[in-house]
Amino acid sequence: MLIKFSILGKITPFFYVKIATMEVKIAESWKKRLAGEFEKAYFKQLVAFIKEEYKKKKIYPPAKEIFRAFDFCSFENTRVVILGQDPYHGRGQANGLCFSVREGLPIPPSLINIFEEIKDDLHIATPESGDLERWAKQGVLLLNAILTVRAHQPGSHRNKGWETFTDAVIKEISEEKEKVVFLLWGSYAQQKGAMVDTNKHFVLTSPHPSPYSAENGFFGNRHFSKTNDYLRANNEKEIAW
Repeated sequence: MLIKFSILGKITPFFYVKIATMEVKIAESWKKRLAGEFEKAYFKQLVAFIKEEYKKKKIYPPAKEIFRAFDFCSFENTRVVILGQDPYHGRGQANGLCFSVREGLPIPPSLINIFEEIKDDLHIATPESGDLERWAKQGVLLLNAILTVRAHQPGSHRNKGWETFTDAVIKEISEEKEKVVFLLWGSYAQQKGAMVDTNKHFVLTSPHPSPYSAENGFFGNRHFSKTNDYLRANNEKEIAW
C-alpha cells in the first residue's frame, strides 16, 4: 500500500491498494477510516476474484474508477448518501458513481426519472448530461453496494465481498458522522441502510426510480427539496441538484 499524490486542482493525497497490476486509488480521508477492511480475509478473497475477472472478462467500471465515488467525496465532506446496487453493465456507461453515466452517453431510464422528480420538485431544468460528478463534488456520496460488474451481466459480482465492504462504509458514516442525509430508494437500498442510526441522521425512503416502480411513490417523494431543507436547517450548504 502506497501513499501517492495527484494534482486535481490542488495537491491531493490518495491511498493506493495494489490489486495485481492494478492500482486502485481511494482518497486519503477514507483510507484512515477503512484501511482495516483491506487487511481482512474477505477483502483479500475479493481482490483475488477481481484480479482474475479483469484478466479474463470485460469488467466495468475501468479498474482505476472502482473507488471513484470516494475520490470526489471525502469522508469529511460527505453530507448526503445515495445508495445504488451495482454498476451499469453496458459498454462505457459505468463511471464509479451510482446512477451516473459518462458525459455524452444516453441517460438511463432510472436517471431520467430522477431528473424528472428534481424538475418537478425544485422547478429546475433537466440537465443534458447524466454524469453526476457535479453532485459528488458537493458532498453527495454516490455509492453502489457492489462496485464492479461483468459486461452485460447485472449482479454478476454479487456476494463476492463488495457488500461487506460497503456495509463498513455505511457503518463508519453512521457511527462517526452526524446529520447526514441518506436517500434509500427501493427495498435493496432500504435493507442495506438498516444500520443507519436514525437518531443521528435523516433517512428518506421511497420506491426505486426504475420505470417499473417510479409511479408507485418515487415520483412526488420530494426527496431533493427535503434534503436541502434539512441541510439548510443544520447550517449546511444546499446541494445544487
